[in-house]
Amino acid sequence: MTLAYKLVGNAMQMAVCQLAESQTVYCEPGKFLWKTTNVAVETRLTRPVGSSGGFLQKAMDVGKRTLAGEGLAFQYYTAHGGSGLVSFAGVLPGEMRALELDGHRGWYAEKDAFVAAEASVNFDIAFSGSREGVHGGEGFLLERFTGLGTVLIAGAGNFIELNPAKYGGKIEVDTGCVVAFEDTVTYGVEQVGQLSVKNAMTAMLGGEGLNLATLEGDGLVILQSMTIEGLAKALAKNTGRRKE
Repeated sequence: MTLAYKLVGNAMQMAVCQLAESQTVYCEPGKFLWKTTNVAVETRLTRPVGSSGGFLQKAMDVGKRTLAGEGLAFQYYTAHGGSGLVSFAGVLPGEMRALELDGHRGWYAEKDAFVAAEASVNFDIAFSGSREGVHGGEGFLLERFTGLGTVLIAGAGNFIELNPAKYGGKIEVDTGCVVAFEDTVTYGVEQVGQLSVKNAMTAMLGGEGLNLATLEGDGLVILQSMTIEGLAKALAKNTGRRKE
């Protein structure tokens, strides 16, 4: 069943979803905005779709999310007695996007990007050990979405869409700018240049680290024009200033 939705707003977008009878979407706590009264909400510790396996599987799912610094539970919204509305949004000023999964290609998303998804979409966390692993030198963590259905993501600022295949097969990106990418793209982290006094000065005084995210392959990459770290620094710099 296709999810009917509408993205509303400009500087701070939200998604208004129209659920058919018995249709379910899930989100992480903190992303829900409002709903009609015939949409019921339930909090579960299990992850969507791939949550079978009894108590042991549930414990492993919760443990994985805890180690990754994520919330323990998902919130599920289901319409009863006809269609209903439920709305979600990200936590920072910026855009939203719907990723349509066709059962063949999946998506990786940065942990703060995920907003909501249909119950038919499987959620998992990509732990380190593979090239696209959990941490990317600056606290980067990936969540993976597979199966069929719609995934709603959000980012800070404006979105930029690129395909590394159009730029020689590889692009280098500030790790804070990565929002999501198709699983045909390989994620990694590499040091910029040789370790030297010049590069150390760039890292300390220029505000840029010595590591950049690398994205290789043929697939869609979504970047954000504002980094969470940059926004936090700007807010901290101006906090406590006297009003003129």
